[in-house]
Amino acid sequence: MTESISFGSDNHSGVHPTILMAINEANRGHHRAYGADAITDQARQLFKEIFGSQAETFFVFNGTAANTLAVQATCKSYEAVVVCDLAHLNTDECGAPEFIGGHKIISFTSPHQDGKLEPGILETLDVNPLNPHRVLPRLLSLTQATELGTIYSPVELQALCEVAHRRNMLVHMDGARLANAAAHLGCELRDLTTEVGIDVLSFGGTKNGLLCAEALVFLTPGLSEGFEFIRKQSMQLASKMRFLSCQFLPYLGDKLWRVNALKANQAAQYLRGRLGEIPGVGFPLLTQANEVFVRAPLPLQTFLMDYGKAYLWDQGLVRLVCSFDSTAEHVDAMMKAWFISWA
Repeated sequence: MTESISFGSDNHSGVHPTILMAINEANRGHHRAYGADAITDQARQLFKEIFGSQAETFFVFNGTAANTLAVQATCKSYEAVVVCDLAHLNTDECGAPEFIGGHKIISFTSPHQDGKLEPGILETLDVNPLNPHRVLPRLLSLTQATELGTIYSPVELQALCEVAHRRNMLVHMDGARLANAAAHLGCELRDLTTEVGIDVLSFGGTKNGLLCAEALVFLTPGLSEGFEFIRKQSMQLASKMRFLSCQFLPYLGDKLWRVNALKANQAAQYLRGRLGEIPGVGFPLLTQANEVFVRAPLPLQTFLMDYGKAYLWDQGLVRLVCSFDSTAEHVDAMMKAWFISWA
C-alpha cells in the first residue's frame, strides 16, 4: 500500500537519510561549542568553495531568522526594505523584521502577477539621503523561487542588482527554495547569487531535506562585520553548532541539494500533468520549481485540501507543493482516490 503524503508544504517532509547519517556522525565524541568546532569550520570553507572566497557564513535555526537578521545586519533603523507584496518577508514572518529591527517594508505588486519584481520599480523609489522626513530604501529583497513558484533568471537578477547598486541599495535573496530554482535552470548556486551581484543570501535547507538548518551568507566583503553579536542577541547562536553545520557537508559537498530539488521539481511537473486530466482544471501560473497552483472546481478544491493537505491560496486557487520524497506513486494514489470518489 502506498503511504500517504502531504502536498501542503515541503516543510511537511521528513529529513533525508543522508542528512540523518551526517548528524549521527557529528554525534561522535566531544566538540567545542558555539561554532568553534572543526565540523563547522569545514562547512564554512565549503560555502567559500561554492559561493566564493569572500563568502562569510553563519548558521541559524530557521528561515525567519535568516531573513530577519539579514535585514537587521544591513539596514539602519531609518532604512527600509523593498519587496514584492507577496514576498515571504512581507506576508509570512509575523512582522519579525519590523518587530526585531524596526525596519519599514515597502512592498510593490508584481507587474505581471507572477511574484517577480522588475528593475523599473526601483527607479521610482525616492532615495534621498538629504531628506530626514522619509525612510531611505536600502535593501531590495528577492524571493527565489518566488512565493508563486516562478523563477528569476540570472539575467533578470543581474538587471535588478545593477539598478539597486546604482541607487546605493543592497540586494538580499530569500533562498528558501534556491535549490529548486537552480535545479530548474540547470545552473550552479553561485550563478544565481555571487555572479549576479547578490550581497546577502538566506540559504534554505529545511524545505529540501535538512533539519532546522539554514545559513545566512554574506557575499559582499564587510557586510558581516559585527554579525556574531547580532546573531547572539537574536538567540540564534547554537551551542552545539556542529549539528546544524554538519548537514551542509553532504548537502553541498555531494550536491544533495540538486538531487533533492530535481526530485521535487519533477514530482511537481508530474502532479501538474495528472491534475490536468481533470475537467475544469486550470493553471494560471507556470510550474517552474516544486509548487503547483491549480484553479479547480469546489469539489476538487475540497478533496485536495483534505486528501493532499493542499493550501487554499485564494478563492478557487489551490497550492500544492512537492518535496524531495514525493513520487509519482504518491500522485497516482491521490488521483486514484479522486476518480474513485467521483466515479
